[in-house]
Amino acid sequence: MPSKFNAQHAALRPLPNIIFASRWLQLPLYLGLIAAQGIYVYHFWVELIHLIEAAFGSADALQKLVTSIGYKSGTEVTSLNETIIMLVVLALIDVVMISNLLIMVIVGGYETFVSRLNLEGHPDQPEWLSHVNASVLKVKLATAIIGISSIHLLKTFINADNYSDRVLIAQTAIHIAFLLSALAIALTDRLLSHSHGGGNKPH
Repeated sequence: MPSKFNAQHAALRPLPNIIFASRWLQLPLYLGLIAAQGIYVYHFWVELIHLIEAAFGSADALQKLVTSIGYKSGTEVTSLNETIIMLVVLALIDVVMISNLLIMVIVGGYETFVSRLNLEGHPDQPEWLSHVNASVLKVKLATAIIGISSIHLLKTFINADNYSDRVLIAQTAIHIAFLLSALAIALTDRLLSHSHGGGNKPH
């Protein structure tokens, strides 16, 4: 009987192997995200160079900054002001936070769903990667999205004169929805972890 079971199990092995190997189909997706990260890096440096040039009096760079951040004023903008600098810096922070989100998805997702990176003992191993799993990754992504949403909302409020009340209310409601979603995800994860932990306790 055991030998018959082993032979049957061996006959089924190619199919599970094919199914398990299908995880490598995700590799082009992560490579695409790396390419997207490169585009964000390029965009960051373009904006930073424009900010530096505008600080040294370049009218063309200033106009590009004003256009990119959607800043409008009742008077013609001829030099950098505190609002423009703040909006540009927030836009740069926004790019960095989205880049951090991409890193979490690329590194954490690959480690969780595709293959081990074998970074144990590496001095640059992210602290969170040592205990990452699908649940932890989900909570971290939700937290990162809240941070990005906060930056967008702050940019909108600083530049509130160029937005309608409807847009301001909608962005605030969306941000609150992100907060509630993250709280629900964290609470669900905590309840599930406690449930699993409680199930292992002796009665």
